[in-house]
Amino acid sequence: MNELVQRLSSGEHSVEASLRPEKTATALKESIDRGYVHIKFTNTSGGTDLGVRLDPEASNLQEADFEHQTGRVHLVGNLTLNYVKVRCIADIELASLEGKGHLEPVES
Repeated sequence: MNELVQRLSSGEHSVEASLRPEKTATALKESIDRGYVHIKFTNTSGGTDLGVRLDPEASNLQEADFEHQTGRVHLVGNLTLNYVKVRCIADIELASLEGKGHLEPVES
């Protein structure tokens, strides 16, 4: 297995919502509504920014209050990283747009 995939698949890692042009809870909500978010694993060399196609069935927005930027979102989605199919799982606090996440290799 690829070294980066292996490292991000063991344990929890610091992540943040990677948003442009501005890093706000509203911008995160717009990305979630489109079904595609960017999650950045911050503890890799230069950070690893991943584009994640969300799985609405597995993700959970029940604890999120986007208007007041409180609570958190549980985001789950699939992507391919270095030719390995993986599932990205991230819990992000709306106040800071930071949280914890990890990858899970997906059997093809």
